[in-house]
Amino acid sequence: MTISYNKLWKLLIDHNMKKLDLLEAIEMSPNTLAKLGRNENVSMDVIKRICEYFNCDVGDIMEMIPEVNK
Repeated sequence: MTISYNKLWKLLIDHNMKKLDLLEAIEMSPNTLAKLGRNENVSMDVIKRICEYFNCDVGDIMEMIPEVNK
């Protein structure tokens, strides 16, 4: 399965925020922001802080996409 943070980027747009605004708001490292941008795994602590900041659920910021076997 692959991770997609497209819902997070949509949420940022809805809140008129940039990625760097999120970085500062939840005190996230630039490396973690880069991982989010590449749809890579990040710690549950980061996911939790994002959810707390936006008062939302995990499913509101990310989704798991099944890989299609060829």
